[in-house]
Amino acid sequence: MKTIYGIYGAGGYGREVYPLVREQLKNANIDSEIYFVADESEENQINGIDVLSFDDFEIIKADEKKVTIAIADWHVRKKLTEKCKEHGFKLFDVFANNIVKMDFVDIKEGYILSPFTCLTSNISIGKSFHANIYSYVAHDCKIGDYVTFAPGVKCNGNVIIEDYAYIGTGAIIKPGSKNKPLVIGQGAVIGMGAVVTKSVAPGVTVFGNPAKPIGKTK
Repeated sequence: MKTIYGIYGAGGYGREVYPLVREQLKNANIDSEIYFVADESEENQINGIDVLSFDDFEIIKADEKKVTIAIADWHVRKKLTEKCKEHGFKLFDVFANNIVKMDFVDIKEGYILSPFTCLTSNISIGKSFHANIYSYVAHDCKIGDYVTFAPGVKCNGNVIIEDYAYIGTGAIIKPGSKNKPLVIGQGAVIGMGAVVTKSVAPGVTVFGNPAKPIGKTK
């Protein structure tokens, strides 16, 4: 049975994800072709890997095609996920060798866990979660669909992050409590280096220490 793997997105993040995929397949004793898939690219190869359009990837003969969506923007990630599924491609999960995942972590399909990611205990995470390098999710957190963590995010315990939120590089989210979790609303954006000490309303962008609203996302 021939299976081929596609990394959708040939930009900086895609190039960071490729070595993880290569090592993951090697460790699983899977000898398979890996391609970058990009709708617009001026290069035929990146880091020694062929770059294909979606149409070219689709016409390659294989029994099964699997993809990961290595694009941070949730709008694009969701659109491409749906497109790939419509064409019969399966999502596969990507994880570095040195991630830490403790007890009772429920995480849905399509995730990418970069090196040094730590997921502790009793955590629920939705579809297509991206955790970039050195990110952390503590106990009793609930994270929705298409949430993105940039590098170095620290999400402490008893936090709810709703669908489509973006948490910027180095952001720190204060712990909530069992009876009153801290909530990051749907589509909210947490700016780089922000220290979030209280809940953030849906669609709001916050920045600073302590984090304060600076506007609404589109």
